[in-house]
Amino acid sequence: MSNIGTEKLSPDARRELITNIIRQYADFIFRTAYQNLKNRGDAEDVLQEVSIALVKSNAPVDDDSRLKSWLVTVTLNKCRDLRRYQARRAYIPLDECENIEAPETRAVMEELWQLPENYRTIIYLHYYVGFKIAEIAEILGKNQNTVASQLRRGRKALKKILTEEGSENV
Repeated sequence: MSNIGTEKLSPDARRELITNIIRQYADFIFRTAYQNLKNRGDAEDVLQEVSIALVKSNAPVDDDSRLKSWLVTVTLNKCRDLRRYQARRAYIPLDECENIEAPETRAVMEELWQLPENYRTIIYLHYYVGFKIAEIAEILGKNQNTVASQLRRGRKALKKILTEEGSENV
């Protein structure tokens, strides 16, 4: 990098300088993040976050060694932040979720989406999540009798959809 003071640069010149820095160090940032996270998608996210941080910051762009040190520090901090975020959430990497639903479940879920939202939500909570009618009523802030009747109507509507689809496929 050159020893040009970035505060003296025009916005366009600063943008071009930052773009060149990102191009020059993108592979370095990605590799650092990848070896730290062992996941390509997460490493790409960190590369993007570091690039955004570089644009928003007053990083030492006029000194190669200080810039590289800044980039490593920010990259490792972003990796640490991502791991903390993932630890707080029920996180499963996307590449491990390719076939999360069985084909039979997926077919029924497609039919379930044809129902009105109130029926769909209650059926999902009851059959897929395993909540009892009383629990669903509490969650949705509805009367238990209302939930029970909507569950009954939803099952009836779903049965109608499934039997119509079944007769079309015969």
